[in-house]
Amino acid sequence: MAIKEVLKEELGNSIKIKKDYEREISKLPKGSLIEKKIRGNKYYYLLYRENGKVKFLYKGKNIPPVLADKYKKVKELRAKYRKSLSKLKKQIKFLKGAIRGKEPI
Repeated sequence: MAIKEVLKEELGNSIKIKKDYEREISKLPKGSLIEKKIRGNKYYYLLYRENGKVKFLYKGKNIPPVLADKYKKVKELRAKYRKSLSKLKKQIKFLKGAIRGKEPI
């Protein structure tokens, strides 16, 4: 039964880490910056979802490179967190199954 105790401890740690990832994702600014070409001119918009609908917020014709870099980094960080969160959810599912005795150890 010592194995189950170790699995329960690991499950608790995984759930804590999952909450940390979700909190970090919620702290990030919403949306991503996109460029649209309309009649040969470039316009920048912030693309995000609200109530299941895709929304565009106009940011201007020219944006500072600092803002573009910020949104690029945020997009990469969000992708990293989501990938890690996905792996963690699979691990939690496995651990719960193993504790119940449905997964071979």
